[in-house]
Amino acid sequence: MNMALTYSPTSTDWPCQVKNPGSYDWERSAARWLRELVPARYASYPALMRHPVLLARHAQIQVQHEMRVARTALQTARAELPALGIPESVIEHTIKMYAAEVLQLQHIARSIRAVSQALIDNGTTRAAH
Repeated sequence: MNMALTYSPTSTDWPCQVKNPGSYDWERSAARWLRELVPARYASYPALMRHPVLLARHAQIQVQHEMRVARTALQTARAELPALGIPESVIEHTIKMYAAEVLQLQHIARSIRAVSQALIDNGTTRAAH
């Protein structure tokens, strides 16, 4: 996973649900946002909840898998949905839905990378002091 993205809280990739790095409680807001991106059962794993960078890594992997699923569904819709008896108008709507979902997931992945980099940078700063 390439986490080399430079973050800028004012960029379009920074999630509005996460406070700016360095502000009060920003790491907690980042962890809360990241928890929303992974299946709820992962909240029971203490390591993920105690280490936001680990949670960010897992969220990135989760979103990558979701993108693969959405792309597969998009690529196979026209060939497979007619055999299921789905009307053409519904197939067209479904294709648009999957295409929009891929774009949304790409944006989320960029946001996760930005938050992850900020968490890493923050951890590095604290470790240096």
